[in-house]
Amino acid sequence: MHHTAILFLEFGAVLLGLGVLGALALRVGISPIPLYLIAGLAFGTGGVLPLATSEDFISVGAEIGVVLLLLTLGLEYNADELVASLKGNAPAGLVDLVLNAAPGAICALLLGWGPVAAVAMAGVTYATSSGITAKVLSDLGWIGNRETPTVLSLLVFEDLTMAVYLPVLTAMLAGLSLAAGAVTVAIALATVSAVLLIALRFGKWIEAFVSSPNNEVLLLKIVGLALLVAGLAQQLQVSAAVGAFLVGIALSGQLAHDAQALLAPLRDLFAAVFFVFFGLQTDPTKMLPVAGLAALLALISMITKLLTGAYAARRAGIATAGRARAGIALIPRGEFNIVIAGLAVAAGVHPDLGPLAATYVLILAAFGPLAAKLVQPLITAIAKRA
Repeated sequence: MHHTAILFLEFGAVLLGLGVLGALALRVGISPIPLYLIAGLAFGTGGVLPLATSEDFISVGAEIGVVLLLLTLGLEYNADELVASLKGNAPAGLVDLVLNAAPGAICALLLGWGPVAAVAMAGVTYATSSGITAKVLSDLGWIGNRETPTVLSLLVFEDLTMAVYLPVLTAMLAGLSLAAGAVTVAIALATVSAVLLIALRFGKWIEAFVSSPNNEVLLLKIVGLALLVAGLAQQLQVSAAVGAFLVGIALSGQLAHDAQALLAPLRDLFAAVFFVFFGLQTDPTKMLPVAGLAALLALISMITKLLTGAYAARRAGIATAGRARAGIALIPRGEFNIVIAGLAVAAGVHPDLGPLAATYVLILAAFGPLAAKLVQPLITAIAKRA
């Protein structure tokens, strides 16, 4: 059979299957991310029906998915909000970093995986899934609650921490010397600072260049700019995802709102491909041996995120029910965690890191939204008594 025909058959079957899984997730009321990961496990190495032709094509789609995920996340904020968030929520953000990066790092060190794996696992357990958390807040009607700005501020702090963390991790994964790694990180930080400065000082010019009354033209300009900056960032040893995030920050107001509406279907399509691709890289037969460890790590992470949310909400003067909601909203893991694990897996850090991260994310991506839904009546009762 012709190569292109096989590619269409495989990729079409994958997309159709993802659509069915997404519909099932909507009906059950959970995030579709765990189901997408399971689909990747089924079609990857060690799965029931490994893909023969389309894996390279899916790989490119996965990279685009990461860029679009972070681009749309950046559109949620502007540079001024980011600076204000850093100033106002730095103490809570530092508590978040220490409490939630530590379990992953300690786990890797206790297992004897070495310092590079420890840094990678610290990122895997640290970052909350902004996408899943945003969906939880929307689905449960928590958007207008007093604790929601606190939750969003912590997510912004995590995203900015990732802008520093990813270049450090990339340098370590590349096996660079201390001097070369320091230069790489310095270049990365300078790049991030320069883009933020451009966003603050020249954001209006960028918006004027990108803006268009025609949706087609607007979509082409935004996606093209994001991919160009992502590619440049990658060349400068900054994550392509961070480059796309900074492009989103540079756009604000009505333009950002219009861009989000246009990008949403495209982002969801390629993001689903991204999660499938991570599953393709993970051998499901290797997940069972690490399932117990992943469950324990997930339980610890739930507790540390609950403590983080409660601390941040208390600092903001929010009552007990709001503190509980803030902590629960921070539990899900997803896109950033998979990005970090994917980098480590590609670099061959340790064969068990990918299966452990995949199992860990599966647990928290599924349990986070479910827990929020289950405890909402209890939280409401606590709020009424108060």
